[in-house]
Amino acid sequence: MTDEPLIGPVEAPDLHVMSFNIRRRVPRNRPGSPDRWATRKPLVRRLLTAERPTVLGVQEALDEQVEVVADALGGSHRWVGRGRDPGGHGEACPVYYDDARLELTDWRQLALSATPNEHGSRSWGNLTRRVVVSAEFTDRATGGRLRVFNTHLDHLSRRSRLQSALMIAGLAHAAHLDEPEAAIVVTGDFNADERSAVHRRLTGDGVLRDAWDATVEQLTPEWGTFSNYGPRRRGGRRIDLILVGGAAEVTHAGINAARFEGRAASDHEPVQAVLRHRSNDEAAGGREEAG
Repeated sequence: MTDEPLIGPVEAPDLHVMSFNIRRRVPRNRPGSPDRWATRKPLVRRLLTAERPTVLGVQEALDEQVEVVADALGGSHRWVGRGRDPGGHGEACPVYYDDARLELTDWRQLALSATPNEHGSRSWGNLTRRVVVSAEFTDRATGGRLRVFNTHLDHLSRRSRLQSALMIAGLAHAAHLDEPEAAIVVTGDFNADERSAVHRRLTGDGVLRDAWDATVEQLTPEWGTFSNYGPRRRGGRRIDLILVGGAAEVTHAGINAARFEGRAASDHEPVQAVLRHRSNDEAAGGREEAG
């Protein structure tokens, strides 16, 4: 397969958003395993160098992997977020952004727990610490505001996933009340698919919409997003999602099941979308037509 991007770099007013669980580096793999980071690292580089999203939410990134992603994206990209362990190490959910296009105005990292401001805390039945990283931006090209949330929900505890989804939906709702004209984006590996109670909690209050369903054009089949290095699966579970809200409109969406000489860059397929910021005039016109 060539390195032709699914979407690639975009120009204003478009915003290219990607969510990608790059799979953490595992110390020991059997010989020839497709999971070996040394094998996958150049594939991750190739994929990200071709796509160059404006905003990228990554899951499962260890320290070295955070740097690899940044290098693949290029010189104008920056990131926010730190490891989920109390000391700031371990797996991270960084938000990468093109600083030439987006001005970072604020960011924070919260624990997905009953004590979110206590870094490294955990509750709700999950043994693994989980976090959400939020970042706020002003679009240098259009002046539009953008609020981004990136996360990775627990893989074992259903209760933790449900409580975390409720917390993230609440953060998105609060962001919408704070800045009604801002575009909202949530990226993540939710370990629950589009038919799950987790998905219903995230989208139930109407603030967030699944970008795959909201798009004007779907660029790919509806591949399952967890392949475990196997073949692409049409109609599989979409556990990696981009959700949008507020002034965000989705023009294109796709699931990037790229293979390089038959190999996958991760056990998850990245999901991608092209967004546009609905202007105040357009929003007002839409309300008038609806009335």
